[in-house]
Amino acid sequence: MLHATMLRRGLLSWVSRVGGVLVLLCCSLSLLYVMTCSPPLSVDPPLSLALPRSGPNHASLGPGTGRGGAGNAQSGGPPGSYQGVQESLKRASGGPSEGQEAGAGSQGGFLWENQGAKSQQADLQDFLRSQAAKAEVSVGVRLPSEYAVLPFESFTLQKVYQLETGLTRHPEEKPVRRDKREALGEVLETALHSLNTPTGEKERTSKVYTPSDFIEGITRTEKDKGTLYELTFRGEAAQEFRRLVFFRPFGPLMKVSNEQVDTSNVPINIIVPLSKRTDKFKHFMTNFREVCVRQDGRVHLTVVYFGTEQMSEVRSALENTSREANFKNFTLLQLDEEFSRGRGLDVGARAWKGGNVLLFFCDVDIYFTADFLNSCRLNTQPGKKVFYPVLFSQYNPTLIYGSPEHIPPVEQQLAIKKDTGFWRDFGFGMTCQYRSDFINIGGFDIDIKGWGGEDVHLYRKYLHSNLLVVRAPSRGLFHLWHEKHCADELPPDQYRMCMQSKAMNEASHGQLGMLFFRQEIEAHLRKQKKPKKT
Repeated sequence: MLHATMLRRGLLSWVSRVGGVLVLLCCSLSLLYVMTCSPPLSVDPPLSLALPRSGPNHASLGPGTGRGGAGNAQSGGPPGSYQGVQESLKRASGGPSEGQEAGAGSQGGFLWENQGAKSQQADLQDFLRSQAAKAEVSVGVRLPSEYAVLPFESFTLQKVYQLETGLTRHPEEKPVRRDKREALGEVLETALHSLNTPTGEKERTSKVYTPSDFIEGITRTEKDKGTLYELTFRGEAAQEFRRLVFFRPFGPLMKVSNEQVDTSNVPINIIVPLSKRTDKFKHFMTNFREVCVRQDGRVHLTVVYFGTEQMSEVRSALENTSREANFKNFTLLQLDEEFSRGRGLDVGARAWKGGNVLLFFCDVDIYFTADFLNSCRLNTQPGKKVFYPVLFSQYNPTLIYGSPEHIPPVEQQLAIKKDTGFWRDFGFGMTCQYRSDFINIGGFDIDIKGWGGEDVHLYRKYLHSNLLVVRAPSRGLFHLWHEKHCADELPPDQYRMCMQSKAMNEASHGQLGMLFFRQEIEAHLRKQKKPKKT
């Protein structure tokens, strides 16, 4: 009896153990079946995460590799590249990406022959192209006045030169905003990729382009259309450049053009109207000799002199430069009439008989560099573009440096800083344009006498035309400070403009405030020096 009871208990224990093993085995087989036979889950990110975000390499304006949802091996391009963004948009709109051609199969249950998906993709592409077509990219738009112009910002590898500074931002600064820094970095990376991987015969080059070849770019954003970028690189020869144009229509970057620009045979006729002021003219000729004769070598100078007083000194300065620098490309015109800047520039432009030359309208108190002359050539095109650079206007050096004896040489004063000057965005006198455009637009209003007004009238003529007006700060163009005298005989509107210009030229907002409160500050300092009573 006892033996039979023990046998039953042992048998039950063995059966329970075998059952447990069988249950565990069934569970394992079920889990393996689920893992093996279930369809894969989609890991495509949503559209808001599919657009690339630049990585740490975009912290400066050098080339880098972005990281984001579009930057994977299946995206059809390097991470953060134009191709990656395009593939993300195609996936978001239901269109086929690279390696997933229409009709290639039905893996994952998707059939790319779906006509609805194709229609969505086509609609998206059409929308992006319509944004570029509506924007002011290669053709000018008629504008009602100078206040409707959307100016460009210019930038280099390290700095951005901007007009809208207010009281806190600086006219020259590193791009501190992350979106601007990464956007410019992506554009530069895309431009270098385009230069080094040409797609046509016209784009082919034997040179390998690097960030050090980048010279300057300009950009502006039309808030309802997109952002335009124009980048200029050094070409294969000394006077050759590569200019690339991109447009971002609130989506991927679109290459507009990739062209070689040869400026070796593009002379500039600099026209300077003058009346007396021979001391300023001598300083002008010192800079002209260094920049135009020794560095550039493709410049003609036309001086239109009003009156006869001090005429001999002007002629002597030109002849000295001709003799010492072996420079023969100058013309001296004399007008025995009342000074009119517009009249002088008009006469100088029409006096040229050597074909369609590039004109630079200049004043005697302007300092420019060889880089500016290249900008003048690159931002103008006969029948298409005129260049209205925004120059940097110098404040009164006596106020900046404290006293006349502490003022450094002119070359050391040309710093683009908030306390040294400002972007003269209300001035339109310095401009580069081809002679044919100047003649066709009707030239200056020569009825305007004396100071001011004629440049605004010409500027408005171009705005009312179909020519593209390039308005951008120029880091190589400076207005040297000089004491301004507003004549009593000027009409009220011209006198008001003259006085406004005079006030703007003296000092910055902070410096003028220190002058205004000088007595209060001095009284405070005197109190601080008095010994405290114990």
